[in-house]
Amino acid sequence: MRKRSKSQFLLCDRWLNRHWLVRNMEAFQDLIVIVLCFSLFALMFMQLWGIFIALTQQFDYKLVTAKILFILILVELFRLLMVYLQEHSIAVGVAVEITIVSVLREVVVHGALEISWIKAASICGLLFILGALLIVCAKTPHMDCMSANTKFCPIVYLEENQKQKDFELEHSRQSEEFG
Repeated sequence: MRKRSKSQFLLCDRWLNRHWLVRNMEAFQDLIVIVLCFSLFALMFMQLWGIFIALTQQFDYKLVTAKILFILILVELFRLLMVYLQEHSIAVGVAVEITIVSVLREVVVHGALEISWIKAASICGLLFILGALLIVCAKTPHMDCMSANTKFCPIVYLEENQKQKDFELEHSRQSEEFG
């Protein structure tokens, strides 16, 4: 007797093909991310134009520095979106880097001397935690990389090469014994 699959009698499986729906939703998400990338480019150009205008008029160091740091944040966000498009997962390390730059931008914009000691201590604690998280992310191999089993993931690729060499060595020993 044939065993039925668990999802055979689900209502949505009768009317909707789940695999088709998931595949198309991923394509739609990719389209959204691409639109976000173009929007980030437009925003970066607008900020560059704002820096140019600020440099030609009266020179305000806080304003120019804040705009430059904002462009760096946008560049990091763009990099995060590129990683998402390639791997379909968010790179935690890149997100932590963006957060660190954003926190430092706020400190520069508002001025370190104008911040109360409680906010300064909170910012220091947050930066300490983000730094620790960044170190953990750098030391931990990426899970997508490990499951992809490609030569772009050095850990898995080296392990696979070692297994292949061990297999070839054992195969050659067996052939010498029988040959």
